[in-house]
Amino acid sequence: IYSGDLLIVSTEVKVRHGDIIVANLNGDFICKKIDLKRHRLLSSNKDFSTYQIRDGEDFQSEGVVISSVRLHRELNKPI
Repeated sequence: IYSGDLLIVSTEVKVRHGDIIVANLNGDFICKKIDLKRHRLLSSNKDFSTYQIRDGEDFQSEGVVISSVRLHRELNKPI
């Protein structure tokens, strides 16, 4: 998933280990791969480290990314 891509997110799909999810973490929306076995959020971008979800944090999965669309031109820029 790259900046500017459109994500198709299902709120009906049950989250499984290894899914890419959209979630609310302490009031911030995030898009990460979830490691359900170790309660972690993983990033494919090497600039971001693994995040350990701690007890008591405000964490809510909003949906599972089931597909993405790559844009070849930004929507707000003229040709």
